[in-house]
Amino acid sequence: MKKSADTRKALRFFSERRVKTHFVDLNERAASPGELKRFVQKFGLDKLIDRESGRYDELGLRAARLSDEGWFNKLCDEPQLLRMPLVRNGNALTVGLAEQDWKSWIGK
Repeated sequence: MKKSADTRKALRFFSERRVKTHFVDLNERAASPGELKRFVQKFGLDKLIDRESGRYDELGLRAARLSDEGWFNKLCDEPQLLRMPLVRNGNALTVGLAEQDWKSWIGK
C-alpha cells in the first residue's frame, strides 16, 4: 500500500540500489490466501496484524476475540490490517522495515 510510509521506504531502499521490484498495492489487488499463509507460517498471525492502524480501530478490533482462522480471514479481507511492507525474495520473507535482511539479500 503506497500510503504506508514503511512501504515507501522499502521501495526507495530497493530503488536506490537498482534492485528491480514487483510492487503489488494490496488495496488494488488483495494478497492471495496462499501468499499470506507463507508469511503466517514464518512469522505467525500476531506479527502480521498492524494493531496501530486506523483500520484496526475503525473495525473495533481492540476487544475482538477471533480464532486464528478468523484473524486470517480478516487479514485476507482487510489488507489495511497488515503490517507493511510484506517483502518476498524467493523463499525469503520479511514483515515491516528489515533493511539488514534486505542488504543480505543483495550483498550490500
